Amino acid sequence: MKSKESALVLFSGGQDSTTCLFWAIKEFESVRTLCFTYGQRHSKEVEIARNIAHQANVPFQMLDASIISQLSVNSLTDVNVVMDSEKPEDNYPNTFVPGRNLLFLTFAAVIARSHGIRHIVTGVSEADYSGYPDCRDTFIMSANTSINLAMDEHFQIHTPLMWRDKTAVWELADELGVFALIRDKTLTCYNGIIADGCGECPSCRLRKQGLDNYLKIKNHT
Repeated sequence: MKSKESALVLFSGGQDSTTCLFWAIKEFESVRTLCFTYGQRHSKEVEIARNIAHQANVPFQMLDASIISQLSVNSLTDVNVVMDSEKPEDNYPNTFVPGRNLLFLTFAAVIARSHGIRHIVTGVSEADYSGYPDCRDTFIMSANTSINLAMDEHFQIHTPLMWRDKTAVWELADELGVFALIRDKTLTCYNGIIADGCGECPSCRLRKQGLDNYLKIKNHT
């Protein structure tokens, strides 16, 4: 049964956050989206996110979080850094933006509070998280507790994709009736190419592997 409460979705216009958006629309009475610009090299995602939110008929808000790009050196916010094609054995991939998800969730909670919203939805996943520490379930639970204590509120952070690999994310998109939209209209590529993307960056390879696996499963059922 759909909740009569409202939810705020952290929304980038990519595969995961778009799947989460339509999951939230199914689960909650009303939904808002919050998109961040933080100096990312694929800044086209803001335009795409805005278009998808309009198509879904939900409010869209963009927040400037560009301070993040000044805090660390990484390949998502510095075009002079050559992007890691594979996760290093002894470190995080240089696509990791330290503190990003903690800051995003904190900003989202402040904005949610101003709208009387206590449900926050984010597309992080521990099943396919590229080694990012701020995509783990333990981090989300800790952040949720800290944010509640900091604001004396009772926010609930929802992570519908936490235990889904990319194959299962495609399956959920299909169940929600937005498989074609997510395949053709979202931007996951680190190089800013819509839909199937460049095919070379880590994000594109992960997306394609999941899609190929899901189509094989679907075609055999």
